[in-house]
This record gives sequence, structure tokens and C-alpha cells, in this order.
Amino acid sequence: MLLTLHPVAVLPIFLRLVSGISIRDNQRRNDTNSSAAAIQWATCDPALAIDPSLSCGFFEVPLDYHNASVGIGKLALIKANATASRRGTMFLNPGGPGVSGIETLNSISALVLNSTGGEFDIVSWDPRGVGSLTVPGDVFCFDSVDDYNTFWNGTVELNGIEMTGNFTDQADIDRLMSQAPLTQTKYEELGQRCMNHSDGSILQYIGTAATVRDMVAMAHALDGPGGLINYWGQSYGTLLGAWFIGMFPDRVGRVILDGVLDPTLFGTEEAALAWSALLVDDDHAYEGFYTACALAGSENCTLASPGQSPAEVDDNIQSLLKAAHDFTLAADGPVAVTSGIIRATMRPEIYFPSGWADLANTVLPKLAQGVQQEVGNGSSKGTGGMSVARSWLGKRSESDTVPYTTQAILCGDSVNLTETGIAEVFENIIKTSQNISHMFASAWPFASYYCSTWPVRAVERFQGSFSNLTLANRVLVIGNTFDPATPFSSAKNLTDTLGDQAAIVRLNTFGHTTLAAPSACIGDIVRAYMKDGTLPEDNNTVCEVDLDFEIFPGVTVESVMANLPHDAGTL
Repeated sequence: MLLTLHPVAVLPIFLRLVSGISIRDNQRRNDTNSSAAAIQWATCDPALAIDPSLSCGFFEVPLDYHNASVGIGKLALIKANATASRRGTMFLNPGGPGVSGIETLNSISALVLNSTGGEFDIVSWDPRGVGSLTVPGDVFCFDSVDDYNTFWNGTVELNGIEMTGNFTDQADIDRLMSQAPLTQTKYEELGQRCMNHSDGSILQYIGTAATVRDMVAMAHALDGPGGLINYWGQSYGTLLGAWFIGMFPDRVGRVILDGVLDPTLFGTEEAALAWSALLVDDDHAYEGFYTACALAGSENCTLASPGQSPAEVDDNIQSLLKAAHDFTLAADGPVAVTSGIIRATMRPEIYFPSGWADLANTVLPKLAQGVQQEVGNGSSKGTGGMSVARSWLGKRSESDTVPYTTQAILCGDSVNLTETGIAEVFENIIKTSQNISHMFASAWPFASYYCSTWPVRAVERFQGSFSNLTLANRVLVIGNTFDPATPFSSAKNLTDTLGDQAAIVRLNTFGHTTLAAPSACIGDIVRAYMKDGTLPEDNNTVCEVDLDFEIFPGVTVESVMANLPHDAGTL
């Protein structure tokens, strides 16, 4: 969902269409708006979609819309049929980049149909570079996990960054900076390895501009040429949506940008350094987590002792990180649970308050047990970090290796290579830990860090302005108060840039996108927008979370907001 700039573990998915289904390609031309192939839908395999009303299909696209000789790709699609009188199609992208649209729609089709009034077919897809069904699909640079582990053995890539507090201990700083030369070499070698791998030849055709054109071509096939296109993009999907309105302003129908990645920032700044701008609400979301735990009490949150305040629950978590940090530095070999691994495991778990109880009562206690066993044994023998690290590296293919799908898309879209090196990236991490997010700025690795050494860019990137656009319809922008992946400030920046072409709504919650917590208010606004284009007139509109949504038993978002530390950020 991440940017979905965040890694997501996704099980392999499989599609079996009824025999005889084929794609009829009427003609292949470079123009996105030319006659498109027909899509024939069939019932999805039950292993893919538990809802028998969902349909699946394939759609052929040119790898390069400006050079037909490059060849043809194939997109895997899924559709939820309109439940009322059909008015057209709404396309859905759940973010990542790299999250499966097929798997996402399988999970939330009823929610999206209800939110949009049931008058639109909801179509999602695995974009080029994503999954095992779309061609080209997931990007790989290693043939196996063993190959991956051997390559990264002894580097920060596997065990994360060791630091405490606000990264002010000079010994921690010196230790990290001493690893910059080796990390720089490894990242450069990774880029060449990816180029030389079997997927290397298609890396330049995996990118957001091409995916925009794919969506326009799908709209042509489903709703006819030249019509308005409806789209709901979440997280990275908002960058796809922003590029769509920039490339095809006259085709903008109902467009919802939910959890915004600021396209101006992404299009002008070095990705490896701009990442810090996305962390401005991370510690506030973390504050929400430990405050909710304290309100839940020890009977419902195992991280809390009886009667502990939010600050004391935070101290418990910091003590765990300190113990893992100290043992890792004292050990004479690989460590299974480092403080870096704990931070990198926690960060995506903070995205959704509905999972905070599991983080507090299952995930962190297991990590704490691992640290206690290490300290108690006084030995670092064991997994070398792999059993834990795999949980946050991302989805795995049938061949059980590590994909670089997110990096391929994100870096392929990025600004041209600069002189930025890993030393500058490390320095920025230290500064960001000290000034923006002490809790998660040091979480390593992250996809944007690869962009300073990624050797290829997409053959087409949108590099225009988002100012002074004349859109066929106004856009709905939604941001959460404390979103740890795409801060509300990004949604505000994009809305200000679009001017009267957009309206913004703030969902007063923690977490990432409107999927973070249910809100009847958001639902009403989306349905009104989808029905007749109605948008709130006031750009200070705030929606609250439904009061029956509980993070822990008896603990609501409203109660957590009311009990945040006094220095928590406000809007």
C-alpha cells in the first residue's frame, strides 16, 4: 500500500482461467488511445479469489509505447462487478510500488464497492514489474536466498543499523560511517548484478509512466476510447495518480489520491535523501502505539506493566532496543535479533492500528524473547538475522528468492543519477534520527536508498509540472493526521499545488491511508464525489474514525489522541 513505500509480505498467487480464454489484439499501435485489445473475463481460481463473484483476465500492452518493436507484455487483472446500475469502471492501485492489485482487491472488494456507491466496476491489476502473473513480473537479482545471503554476508543489509536514542552516541556514528565504503561497493555491484540477471533487459520498461499508459489502454478496452477515467490510488498509487493527471488532464474523471507521496518532491529530489521528508509523522504514530498500549493496561497489552504510563511503556520498548544493541556490539558473531531488525520489523506494523495489538502481544514479545535468550546464553550462534530479516524484506516468489520489484519501479522513476553516495545517505540517516524520527529513521534497508546506485531509469518518466493544470474534473485528496509513510503535509503540498483543481480531507487517525481505520465520514464524502463530483467546499474538512473501532479492547483512536504526550505534533 507503502509508498506502499513500505515492504509487504505477500504469498504467491495463482490464476487458472477456463480453457479457450484468449486476448484478441485488434491492432498494435504506439498511441495509448489506439484501438485496444478486448479483455475476456473468467471466474478466478479459488486459490486466488475466495469471492466467486470476482473475475480475472489478461490484457496485452506494448512494453514501450513509443517503440513497438520492443515487444509485448501482459497484465493480470481482477474485477469486482458493480452492484447497482453500472456507470463505468474505477481503477484501483494499492501502492508499494510492488503490492499486488489482484490480492488487494480480493481482500477489500466489498469495502471499495460500498465506498464508491456500487455503480462502478472496480478493476485492479498487477502492474508491469509486479507479481508472478503479469509479464514482466517481479524483478530478481539473485537466484536463491543462499545467493542473496552470501552476497550480503557481513554487511549492514542483513542486520540493520545499530543505534540508540537519537543517534547521538559518537561510537554508533563512527561505526555506521565506517561501513559506508563497503556498502557503496555492494550497492554498485548489486546494480550490475540486476542488470546482468535475466530480468535486466526489461528494467527500463518498468515504470510509472508506462503504467499510466497501461491504465489508459485498459480504460479504452473497458469503457471505450476517449472517455473519462476514474481512479483510486493509495500510497505509491497516488504518484501513479498524479502522473496520470499530469499526462492526461483531459481524461480525469473521479480521481482519489489517498495517502499522498508528494510528486513534486519525488520528481526533483534525490530519492535516497528525500526519504527523510516522509518520516515527519513516524514518531507521532509510534507515540500513538505506546499510548494505546498504556491505555489498554497490562491485561490487554503485554508490553505494559500494571499502572504504567505511556512514557513508561515507551521506556520498556527502548530498553529492549538497548539490550539488543548492546548484545549485538558485544557479540563475536552474527546475531539473530539486532536492534536494527527490531526497528525494521516494527515500522510497517505501525502502519495499521488494527494490527497494533498483535505487534504488542505477539511480534515484540517474540523478539524480546530472542534477545533475552541471546543475552542469557551469552552466545550469538544461530540464524545470523535471517529468520527475522525475511519478515520485512518483501514478498517472495515460487523460487523462494528475494525480489527487487519495489526498487526497480521506484528507482526507475527517480531523478537522474547524482553524485550522492552511501556516505551521504548514512549522514542523512543520522541527521534524520536526531531531528525527525529517532525511532525509525535508521530502519535499513529501504527501497529509495538503492536509487543513488541503481544503474537504469525508465525509458519514459513524467517530468512536467503539476501547477496550472486544467483537469476535466476536480480531484479528491485524503491524508491522515499521523501517517508514518505519507505524512499529511505531503497531501497538503499537492493540494496547494493543484489549487482549485483539488479538495483535501483529513482523516483524524494514526496509520497509512484510509484503510488504517474505518470512517463513515470518509465513506460519505467518497460516495458523494463518485455520484456527482461533489467535494467539501472547506479545505479544513476533518473526518473522525468510527467510535466502535477499537485498537485494543476499550481503546479508541479518539481516546489515544486525547492522551498523546504534550509535545506530540499538531496540525
